[in-house]
Amino acid sequence: MSITATDIEIIERIGSAPDDGFRLLVRAYGERLYRHIRRITLVHADAEDALQETLLRAYRNIGCLRSGESLAPWLYRIATREALRQRRSGITISIDEGTLADAHGPVADEYFDFSDLEAVHLQQAIQTLPPRQQTVFNLRYYDDFDYSTIASIVGSTADAAKVNYHIAKQKITRYMTDRL
Repeated sequence: MSITATDIEIIERIGSAPDDGFRLLVRAYGERLYRHIRRITLVHADAEDALQETLLRAYRNIGCLRSGESLAPWLYRIATREALRQRRSGITISIDEGTLADAHGPVADEYFDFSDLEAVHLQQAIQTLPPRQQTVFNLRYYDDFDYSTIASIVGSTADAAKVNYHIAKQKITRYMTDRL
């Protein structure tokens, strides 16, 4: 993934007009990063916290971005780390209760459409994967990143990202087949 005109504008704007640059960063990447983080954390409040921390870290450390490096993989790398740090253990998606549930009982949430059983089963299947496979699967399936970009985000090689994706896909297919 190469650096875009928007990325250059964001980087330059943060340097010259920090408040405007930050707003531009949020407009360009906020929603996409939130969705990515949300798929990892499952809980809105945790996703919001991780997104805020991601954007602040990116803003404060924009100078660490290597010359010519695309902003998206760098941001997703930060977002993935923050999401994994924020993620609560014991969160599950419950079809029976039509909510997200944790060890303390159901959590009211409107992010997931519990009437779409196939989508719920897919989310349940994704949650059974190890964190690296979850991340690789989400980045490929939902965000449509190529394997070299995914590798850059998760700190691996493109071949390893491809293998993780295909293993995740096989596990998800098995899970879905067993449930339907």
